[in-house]
Amino acid sequence: MDGMALIIASAFLMGLCMLALLVWTMNSGQYDDLEGDANRILLPDDNDR
Repeated sequence: MDGMALIIASAFLMGLCMLALLVWTMNSGQYDDLEGDANRILLPDDNDR
């Protein structure tokens, strides 16, 4: 039973870390320009010859 408590506690801690990482990326502006990168890949570069 001690092993099960350790697994549950570590899963809870990992979930909290992932939630903190998601909040950090949202606050730092990682998802602000979703269309720019999608359209930029279709435009030709000056280096393409």
